[in-house]
Amino acid sequence: MRIGILTGGGDCPGLNAVIRAVVRKGIGEHGDEVVGFRDGWRGVLEGDTVPLDLSAVRGILPRGGTVLGTSRTNPYAVEGGADRVLATLDRLGIDALIPIGGEDTLGVATRLAQAGVAVVGVPKTIDNDLDATDYTFGFDTAVGVAMEAIDRLHTTGDSHHRTLVVEVMGRHAGWIALHAGMAGGANVILIPEVPFDIDGVVAHCRHRFESGYSPIVVVSEGAAPKDGDLQLAAGEKDAFGHVRLGGIGAALAAVLEERTGRESRAVVLGHVQRGGTPSPFDRVLATRFGLAAIDAVHDGESGVMVALRGTDIVRVPLSAATEKLKLVPPERYAEAEVFFG
Repeated sequence: MRIGILTGGGDCPGLNAVIRAVVRKGIGEHGDEVVGFRDGWRGVLEGDTVPLDLSAVRGILPRGGTVLGTSRTNPYAVEGGADRVLATLDRLGIDALIPIGGEDTLGVATRLAQAGVAVVGVPKTIDNDLDATDYTFGFDTAVGVAMEAIDRLHTTGDSHHRTLVVEVMGRHAGWIALHAGMAGGANVILIPEVPFDIDGVVAHCRHRFESGYSPIVVVSEGAAPKDGDLQLAAGEKDAFGHVRLGGIGAALAAVLEERTGRESRAVVLGHVQRGGTPSPFDRVLATRFGLAAIDAVHDGESGVMVALRGTDIVRVPLSAATEKLKLVPPERYAEAEVFFG
């Protein structure tokens, strides 16, 4: 078979492990030819490809990012884009397509599958907010980076007797904040799913100072207070209509400094969470996803996504994975609240 593969949306650690697994098993066991599309859906729109043979994937397992490049291109936001995608796949003789991405990339994949393209999706996002899979690769690495930052900030915060507000990624889902905050011993964790009470945050910070230590507040970029609006947006939108967020950490630090009378600083981890070498968990999960995707293609499956359920890799409908986001449930947040203050 001639199989196309692409990586779309935000980059994350583990993408190259998926590409490597698809190529190794596709060529080694099935005699497939694998074609890589550069920069996500842009490469499919424009027919921008690179051949992926065994030599092309040697040494890429520990590398972060993606050797294919990525973009937030949305074919359905471009006039005639869907027809151009179909024409490219037909012209290149692509028998099946393996898109690796999050809700937006796989949303496009879902529509193409409905149009008759053989598609098997692979879930990727550091936010861990794709439904129908327990975990997405990239998440574990991002949490590890954020946790290490929090560990380091405890000592400098205590040395200067100041509040440190750590802003992490998470537009709609607070999984990174929840896991990194719990693992790093944060005193307050604020997530998009639960509008926060500023008075309560101030009280937790004061209590921490009274105990002789300095507070660490971990906040998702999409978190917002119950009253008022500390969430800041640049006003710019990407091809999928998402407004670029940023600024909640600095805004919250300013309020906490004013209300507690103690110096506050904001640390925005930003794209540091996406970069660097993937963790062992993410390398193994991404590799298993890639192997399972090739198996699904050769089983004649389409319109499905490989997913993690427990310790098993299963196949689920693409529509089930993209129709709604996987948010932090109240009971998980309640576990973290035990350690606030």
